Amino acid sequence: MADSFKNYDLFNPTEEHKMLREMVRDFCKTEVEPQAEHYDQAEEFNLELFKKLGPLGLLGITSPDDCGGSNMDAIAAVIAHEELSMSDPGFALAYLAHAMLCVNNLAENASPEQKKNILPKLCSGEWVGCMAMSEPHVGTDVMGMKTTAKLSGDHYILNGRKMWITNGTIDENKTPADCVLVYAITGEANNRPEISTFIVEKGTPGYSVGQKIKGKTGMRASNTAELVFENCKVPVANLVGKEGDSMLHMMKNLEIERLTLAAMSLGMAKRSLQIMVRYAKEREAFGKPLSHFGQIQKYISESYAEFQASRTYVYETARRMDQFNHRLDSDGVKLVAATMAKNVADRAMQVLGGYGYVSEYIVERLWRDAKLIEIGGGTIEAHQKNITKDLYKHIEHIN
Repeated sequence: MADSFKNYDLFNPTEEHKMLREMVRDFCKTEVEPQAEHYDQAEEFNLELFKKLGPLGLLGITSPDDCGGSNMDAIAAVIAHEELSMSDPGFALAYLAHAMLCVNNLAENASPEQKKNILPKLCSGEWVGCMAMSEPHVGTDVMGMKTTAKLSGDHYILNGRKMWITNGTIDENKTPADCVLVYAITGEANNRPEISTFIVEKGTPGYSVGQKIKGKTGMRASNTAELVFENCKVPVANLVGKEGDSMLHMMKNLEIERLTLAAMSLGMAKRSLQIMVRYAKEREAFGKPLSHFGQIQKYISESYAEFQASRTYVYETARRMDQFNHRLDSDGVKLVAATMAKNVADRAMQVLGGYGYVSEYIVERLWRDAKLIEIGGGTIEAHQKNITKDLYKHIEHIN
């Protein structure tokens, strides 16, 4: 048995995965890294660069090949997000909102006709997509949403507002995303709101951008916006699945969303660790390299161990993602990796001292960006609740 694992690489299990990592890493070196600081400072989304991900096969990385996708697995999605986040987490977040929240969601849940009509445009980069669930007054409490969709002949009439939507607008002129998946209440069943999923395209009457969110702590290279639906007429053909199917859609897609958010944390932690180690090796104090001092060694060693533990957990979860329902560990990897990345970036700033506090050494940007992963895609408190609840039901997972 030992021989069968001799050449196994958890992080690049196949030659295809290895080639993907090398391709994304090269793309980041030549295209993503040079623009990252500028777009962070400008709080702008680099749409031109984003569209270059289409020909690389990244925008539909988990989508079927007959719809323009690359038909790759969860490990491939993790690799792409980890590598992109080493250079520009904000840009990577815009990528995640498109490729995971919109494209993968449609690939999993849409009808054959909907996939045929929409996925090729999203996979090629012709269209930018997003998903709209959170509202101004509600985030984690999905059942508390107020947006409604009422059937009227051959259309649904959507009314409501969505908030904190990544890719909600694609430019400074508040141009809406080309395609947004919108969750709305269509009725009530068993004394609970019945939530349904709708495809809303740019140009649909009643669909507009309210405000573009400015002044974010981090992830500034991705646009965040409020979306407004005022008597928005959506054809019945744009209902995804059946009325009331949204909770199933959410559960199927939240797992890979949280997995790839955890992968983003890996990228931020890895870059912070690299910078920290290099600086401690080259910088001297009292005639000795910083790496000679015990406190610096503590920062570096703990960061490395925590990063490797989180990385192993993320990739092992990705390996098993396609095999069975995986909410327990998709919550688990994000819970662990999010805080790990924030702590590693914080230690890197501490090791670099004043240099860590300015943009030249990048870690201050990574530190700002890392915090978002503890909030977006489910707060760490929500993960703690979900994990505890699931373990009550399935105690056999602890063995």
